[in-house]
Amino acid sequence: MSPEEKYMQRCLELARLGRGNVAPNPMVGSVIVHNGRIIGEGYHRKCGEAHAEVNAVNAVKETELLAESTLYVNLEPCAHYGKTPPCSKLIIDKKIPKVVIGTVDPFAKVAGKGIAMMEAAGVEVKVGVFEKESQDLNRRFFTFHKHKRPYVVLKWAQTPDGFIDIDRDPADFGQPTWITAELSRISVHRLRAEEEAILVGTATAQKDNPSLTVRDWEGKSPLRIVIDRELKLNPQLHLFDQTVPTIVFTGKEMVSKKNLEYVKVDFSEPVMKQILDELYQRDVQSIIIEGGKQTLENCIDQNLWDEARVYVGDRFFHAGIKAPHFKGKLYFEEVFNESRLLVYRNI
Repeated sequence: MSPEEKYMQRCLELARLGRGNVAPNPMVGSVIVHNGRIIGEGYHRKCGEAHAEVNAVNAVKETELLAESTLYVNLEPCAHYGKTPPCSKLIIDKKIPKVVIGTVDPFAKVAGKGIAMMEAAGVEVKVGVFEKESQDLNRRFFTFHKHKRPYVVLKWAQTPDGFIDIDRDPADFGQPTWITAELSRISVHRLRAEEEAILVGTATAQKDNPSLTVRDWEGKSPLRIVIDRELKLNPQLHLFDQTVPTIVFTGKEMVSKKNLEYVKVDFSEPVMKQILDELYQRDVQSIIIEGGKQTLENCIDQNLWDEARVYVGDRFFHAGIKAPHFKGKLYFEEVFNESRLLVYRNI
């Protein structure tokens, strides 16, 4: 590994510390190096607060060394005034002579403008060190700006024989059919804390009565979304308790309440595309599709998914509702005491 790759790897490590707190901003880490020694480092901690480059500069005690140092950052420094001033201008003002960047920022207000600003001021700029890794870290951010929709994570639990549920009578509704145990549920709640929204269809809301909140992990609960075309779901379900911002996509007119918003869509057209378009307009960059089978398969059939997280338990059902069929590349596998998590990418 070259020195440049070593320092960029450190940027990526720092950037990950902001996971779950910086959205809709990207995760960014930065280090400042003087004669082979890191003299300052920082990361973007929370949306609306100082960017990684600012925190790295502020961490440098011997500020006179900045004019002889190289700044590393996994994403192109911004060039526009948003909630904070442009980081490219800060770099110029501090007379930092060289900047090494992981990848160009896809956001239209940046997208090469930060690089151009620095180069015009005489800063030496190098782009593309750990470029693939830098883009992968912020794949939600890149998907949002390139494809104009949230990053879609499909999630379900299935048995080793390929079922996601038993055939249930209405008398059995109200609780999920558990396939995995505690460690897997903790993993699911961690996922919820890291993504911005979570969606279920009518059948899942009716059968499982899920809360879709973060309880077994520390973090903010995602925006809850449910599809209810005919507004037939029981208003006493957990999803309608108004404790967490919730959107109901429906074909009917309905007055919204606090933390419970009704949005009318056209069910004669592809509904998931309309939902993702609406979320894009609301600056929601990622969503978990929690179920059920029909909702998951709609995303798969329309190729509206980026990642699938499949929890495989140790219980056999032998009959019931089959798990969705899809084609994806296995990217990661994690083993729990009683189950496995298989993470696929849509490649």
